[in-house]
Amino acid sequence: MSRSGYTDDCDDQWALIRWRGAVNSAIKGRRGQQALREILAALESLPEKRLASESLVTADGEFCTLGALGKARGMDLDPIDPEDRDAVARAFDISEALAAEIMYENDEYIDEWEWVKVDICGPVRPHYPDWGRQYKDVRVPAQNAAERRWSHMRNWVKSNIKDLT
Repeated sequence: MSRSGYTDDCDDQWALIRWRGAVNSAIKGRRGQQALREILAALESLPEKRLASESLVTADGEFCTLGALGKARGMDLDPIDPEDRDAVARAFDISEALAAEIMYENDEYIDEWEWVKVDICGPVRPHYPDWGRQYKDVRVPAQNAAERRWSHMRNWVKSNIKDLT
């Protein structure tokens, strides 16, 4: 399970419908719209257009989306547990549904890994798992995930702000 608390266990369809309704209401509500406007300003004010995942602020000083909002508000982010979405929601004065949705979009929408085809030099096994292939797919860290995450979150926030002038 991620820090957003979302899982792919959808046994109760009505619970999912109620949750998505809560997220929609939180995004369209007064507090949600105010928070989204502040987040947009915070993202655009970051000196480096990069966002971290899985924590509010990393040891290197990179922020997630809510961490950037906390920085812009001058908040002390250390006492906030990024895994506790209720505590995060209370700290930022937003609903738990909106906090979870922002954390999900920030952490899980952009894949931090990519697949690369590698040429195998030398003899290969003619049977499983290679079957005589000279290439192998290898998973490596994506080089620009933090920049893509910033761009995605900026676009997501802008698309959810009503009457953006």
